[in-house]
Amino acid sequence: MKRAPVLTQALVLILCLLAACAPRTTTEAPSFPVVAPRFGDSDPVDWAPQDHPLTHPVHGIDVSTWQGDIDWRAARAAGVNFAFLKATEGGDRLDPAFRQNWAAARAAGVPRGAYHFFYHCRSAASQARWFIAHVPADNQALPPVLDMEWNAHSPTCPGRLPATEVRSEARIFLDAVTRAYGRRPILYTTVDFYADNQLWKLQGVDFWLRSTAKHPSDSFPGQHWLIWQYTATGQVPGIAGDVDLNAFAGSRRDFAAWVAR
Repeated sequence: MKRAPVLTQALVLILCLLAACAPRTTTEAPSFPVVAPRFGDSDPVDWAPQDHPLTHPVHGIDVSTWQGDIDWRAARAAGVNFAFLKATEGGDRLDPAFRQNWAAARAAGVPRGAYHFFYHCRSAASQARWFIAHVPADNQALPPVLDMEWNAHSPTCPGRLPATEVRSEARIFLDAVTRAYGRRPILYTTVDFYADNQLWKLQGVDFWLRSTAKHPSDSFPGQHWLIWQYTATGQVPGIAGDVDLNAFAGSRRDFAAWVAR
């Protein structure tokens, strides 16, 4: 299996500069032990230094059955500080690896949450019920995630809804899952889906934004975000093949507080 170098000299320099600038006070030490990322990328982007994902100290992954068997302890040791696991899709599909990943990630000490891939040909209410039926209520889990994007290549559900209906369906799902788990889900989306459906009109939502060629501040101008998915071609010890890599928006201390909540 071909692997990209873990860190180029330029990235090492960025990390060293960040470490040099970090406050040296005990108040910044998180209760959750954040591990610096030791990831590669099979198709890396030439990021401007100020936009580089490594300017954010906390990184994680999202996975599904396509990643195969994962050595979660090796991934954790390599800097996987959080993970989102595909649980459900539409109203009748459960990811085959979800239960195994749900248990194994926790056993390895990786904070994890579950995500649902939305189908635009089924009601949001029925999809929320499907998700709730298959994802355990765990007060140590990260918030649930609603993944909304266009699904043009689906053989059964390639259609699109009007923007107002998309936002209405998102609200129905988010509200139903909030009631079930006591935590408002995160909304994952892509650049085109966000723009097509004017998702900035959804208030009170934490966004997880996919932007693999630009910083989210350029791809989603003015939009706050909690998590940034910055590549789909990450290389992580313990995982065979490519995997999505994500950066948390805040500091180590912010992350520790978020996990604690």
